[in-house]
Parts: sequence; structure tokens; C-alpha cells
Amino acid sequence: MPIKKILVVDDSPTDRQFLLEGLSKLGFQVVLAESGEQGIAKAKSEKPDLVLMDVVMPGTNGFQATRQIARDEATKNIPVIMCTSKSQETDRIWGMRQGAKDYVVKPINITELAAKIAALA
Repeated sequence: MPIKKILVVDDSPTDRQFLLEGLSKLGFQVVLAESGEQGIAKAKSEKPDLVLMDVVMPGTNGFQATRQIARDEATKNIPVIMCTSKSQETDRIWGMRQGAKDYVVKPINITELAAKIAALA
């Protein structure tokens, strides 16, 4: 399935803008969410082809939001890539256990991210 629409879930306006610009230039339609709760809601309403999920956010964190998206009947087929500053191997393993398909450490390299997106398509 080709990936056209990407939901970016990140509480940092700078990171959201960076991903919006970088992914838009590559031809993706980008939808933004500022929190884990908003990300879960938008995953259901927008039906994106992919979710890029930050981990460290107030309220519902990225691990919790990924788990909910991966286990909800309405959203379980939407792949999630964790995009986070948490660089420990244990964080990566935990993210994958929550249902993430891949894990990218910030600062994000758009070319590297595009390759990971292409690999999921």
C-alpha cells in the first residue's frame, strides 16, 4: 500500500514544522497532532497511511498512544514509526513491543526517514 498521508504526533512545534516541511517536499500529505490523545483521535478520524510518533509528551506519551493505535480495531493496520530523542536500546525495544514498526532517533534525517517510509510501503 503506498503511503500518501502521514500523521505527525509531536508536542514540539519546531519538530512538527520540520517534519511538515520535509515530508511535504517529498510529496506526502501531512496531518499534525500536538499530543498523544490528539494523535489517537486523528488516527481514527484522518485514517493516515503512517503515524510518526514522538515519545516524550505530556499526558498520554508516545508509547501509550502507539499501544492504543496498534490495538484498536479501527487503527491497528496503520504503521507507527517512533521519532524520539530517547536513544537507549531499551526504549527502542519497548517502542517496538507497543506496536511500532520502526524507531528513529532525533535529530531526524529526512532522507533516512524517507527510506524507512519507503520500506514500509
